[in-house]
Amino acid sequence: MAPRTAEVIAVGSELLGWTRTDTNSLFLSERLASLGIDLRIKSVVGDEREDLATLLRQALDRTDLIVMTGGLGPTDDDLTRDVVSDVLGIPMHEDPAIVDKIRRRFERRSLAMPEVNRRQAQVPRGAIVLDNPNGTAPGLFIDAEWRGHGRRIVILLPGPPRELQPMFDLVCSGPLRERAGVERSYRTSLFITGRGESHVEQKVQPIYSRWRSATPPISTTILAAMGQIELHLTVRDSDEARARATLDRAKAELLEVIAEDVYSTDGRVMEEVLGELLTARGYTIAAAESCTGGLFTSRLTDVPGSSAYVRASVVAYAYEDKTALLGVPADLLNAHGAVSEPVAVAMAEGIRERTGADVAVGITGIAGPGGGTATKPVGTVVIAVIVPGQPAYVRTYSFLGGRAMVKFQSAQAAMDRVRRMLRSG
Repeated sequence: MAPRTAEVIAVGSELLGWTRTDTNSLFLSERLASLGIDLRIKSVVGDEREDLATLLRQALDRTDLIVMTGGLGPTDDDLTRDVVSDVLGIPMHEDPAIVDKIRRRFERRSLAMPEVNRRQAQVPRGAIVLDNPNGTAPGLFIDAEWRGHGRRIVILLPGPPRELQPMFDLVCSGPLRERAGVERSYRTSLFITGRGESHVEQKVQPIYSRWRSATPPISTTILAAMGQIELHLTVRDSDEARARATLDRAKAELLEVIAEDVYSTDGRVMEEVLGELLTARGYTIAAAESCTGGLFTSRLTDVPGSSAYVRASVVAYAYEDKTALLGVPADLLNAHGAVSEPVAVAMAEGIRERTGADVAVGITGIAGPGGGTATKPVGTVVIAVIVPGQPAYVRTYSFLGGRAMVKFQSAQAAMDRVRRMLRSG
């Protein structure tokens, strides 16, 4: 039977601490999805034999395919091979070809192979050995019966990404693809900003709730990320053209109710979308930033070719610099304070006059953790945008989170406002 579900078990006590994180599962999830295999569970377990054995038995009971990462080294606490052999009841033998390869790897560095490395040559009976050109630990591909549940596939991979990734790519194009069946998973995503998760859910839930009983069914995932909401649609089908058509129809249904808030349907980030809008209209842009510290412009210039439309940026924190560099009147600052709508508009007007940019942005606020007041708490940010042929836009926002989050949300909101004004103009 073709595997439809998968589980990843990351092995290593270091992954339970604060100095290491499991980064492999994201890569594995993407590759498995390309074969129509759904990753259902991810686990991290330390280098304890009984804990690993218990987790593996549970995974074998509930999942078609188990991918285990790490624990294939030569030391006593590298237990993955031994535990898999014990749990599956498959004896191991030493593979002379692996021993020879490891020995030659050491000899190329004028070193003798330590005898402990022979542990890495232990292979469960019937397993396919996965070559590792980037390290000493080979991987293993095991297809075995599991007590009343039919066939199970267990894949053992080394932990370092530079070893794991090319090895798993070969698995996906070889033995796993041969067993994966004809169905594949296909996905499309919508990226939304300017709306909260609950507001998006309220609009789209009546639509996607109907898809669960459709043929083929479409699964929907809503994710709240910093400064945006992501809608991910997934469908399984044996026919790619039919799957793509199904997703296109579903996406069109969603766009009927949330199109204004969707900034990307093809994976482009906000700064790319904004750059293309500016280029299409032949506009240039400049920014006067305070609390964002240049983040708005930094993100714009992350896009190759942005020099064609980015004119300049001024980061002005102090009152006197807002006046000297942007021409914000001192009496305006004294009357309203730096974090105010009149000052944000004056900042945008000032940078526009000094650079001749078509589009101008002014951002001023309190990123925290200090500086807030009862009337202007931390997270208060004012954004002004000037676009040709439209009235100046200004709004006071209230963002939550720490300093980095406030800065990012401020830059995101400013970009989104420019995007909306360019689209409507």
